[in-house]
Amino acid sequence: MANMLEKIAKEFPMATVETADAKTTITIDDSHWHALARRLRDDAETPQDYLVTIVGVDWKDSMGCLYELMSSADPKGNILQVKVVAKDVDGRPMLHSVADIWDIAVYYEREVYDFFGIVFIGNPDMRRLFLSIDWKGYPLRKDYDDDPILNPVSTESERQSDFTDMWVEDKDGNVSKTQRRIFAENDFVVNIGPQHPATHGVLRFRTAVNGEEIKKIDVYMGYIHRGIEKLCENLTYPQTLHFMDRMDYFSAHNYHHALCMLYEKAAGIEISRRAQVIRVMMDELSRIASHMLFIGTYCMDLGATTMLFYTLRVREQILDIMEKTCGARMTFNYECIGGVMQDLAPDFVQDVHALLDVLPANIKEYNKLFVGNVITQNRLRNVGILTNEDAKSWGITGPSGRASGWACDMRKWLPYSIYSELDFEEVTATEGDSLARFNVRMREMEESAKILSQLVDNIPEGEYCVKVPKVLKLPKGSWFQVTEGCRGAFGLYLESDGTTKPYRLKIAPPCLNLAAVVDHITVGQKIADLITIGGSLDYIVPDMDR
Repeated sequence: MANMLEKIAKEFPMATVETADAKTTITIDDSHWHALARRLRDDAETPQDYLVTIVGVDWKDSMGCLYELMSSADPKGNILQVKVVAKDVDGRPMLHSVADIWDIAVYYEREVYDFFGIVFIGNPDMRRLFLSIDWKGYPLRKDYDDDPILNPVSTESERQSDFTDMWVEDKDGNVSKTQRRIFAENDFVVNIGPQHPATHGVLRFRTAVNGEEIKKIDVYMGYIHRGIEKLCENLTYPQTLHFMDRMDYFSAHNYHHALCMLYEKAAGIEISRRAQVIRVMMDELSRIASHMLFIGTYCMDLGATTMLFYTLRVREQILDIMEKTCGARMTFNYECIGGVMQDLAPDFVQDVHALLDVLPANIKEYNKLFVGNVITQNRLRNVGILTNEDAKSWGITGPSGRASGWACDMRKWLPYSIYSELDFEEVTATEGDSLARFNVRMREMEESAKILSQLVDNIPEGEYCVKVPKVLKLPKGSWFQVTEGCRGAFGLYLESDGTTKPYRLKIAPPCLNLAAVVDHITVGQKIADLITIGGSLDYIVPDMDR
């Protein structure tokens, strides 16, 4: 990255480059941002081809975005942050879109527009992403009026526009608004969801079809409305932790782990070795349990109902382990700032050994029952192919990205906690189809079991939680943390103003990307294949609409 930054400094002298605490930030004005973005992505040595997230921020005197970038060619390199302040155009904050550079930016920019009102010039779809089309105000602005009278709960049937606004700029730099259709005028559009069981939650696909063939899918994710990022601005740091269980509830431990590490990094808190081992073991138990549920529900989606009961046996075994230590089976709230809430149950080691004893035979059984079935092969092989380049451009991480040959496991890419000390393989495939995504998860369970076997008899003595201040104030500054959830990279951006509450906490989960890419990989496929493809991506709906 050093060579690239030297070149950037010469090519863009108007930009400022700052490096502090292993974080590099480039600040540039909006008029040069698009050119810089293309230059960063196309760099010959370290192309910044993975846009982790776009963080909208209201600094009160201005608004703008922070673009968090990573390079697949430099897996040990630092995260690169680009700061761009929005310009005022006719009373609206505006930035130039980078949707033509990173595909996922279409959705990231829509999210920023939804909550901050920043318009992205050139984005082909400037609709709200989560809130209703007639919502008044932008909730993450600091001057937002949250009076419920302004936005009463509607009793009308849900409305969704067939048109979208688009702001375009002419050669003289003048910006004007135009409209375009979401679907062609004569398209036949059917609803799949939000009550369809195969969407795995309240997710709606407005699907244009030609007979049985899919022409276009318009994804609507805004049914959860949890408002977690806004709520966190009015809560103390420890109070924000329990929200992590409520997004991807199958990655509850992994997400807690990430937020605790972010706060501990900002506060300079070093946790005990025992707490680190416990956290990693809980993460890997969660990964196995999550993949087990994926296998069972996915097979049920495709008509192989029996498999659900086979996988639930092992998942129940893991949830029994969790219940003994955490007191809960889904929303654990176990990790805390400084370590974990309480020590392991007395028979934790014995129970993990019992799990490891039965896991190999169970995985072999799943392969025999389902993967080797000719119907499975016909329905999954070469269906929903996601190329390596598209996986990066859409930010598809986790098992779905690795099934396309992209080595994007954050436990290897940016090792955290004790993962750098552990012996395990990053599971990848090259086919990029639904079958590859299934098989990667099968093999990942074996690697998680390998991690657990290395730790279960080597849990060190010591404190399970170190002492932390009763009233936690973090210093002024900003931090970014990426970890590996069960479905992919989980990013967190924190900006602190020196008080006991986050000034801005941005949550960047993997499932928004997984749902966003559905349109891209289903065009030309059959309606029945939509169930196959969507299930293979394994998205969790509350993870999208935080």
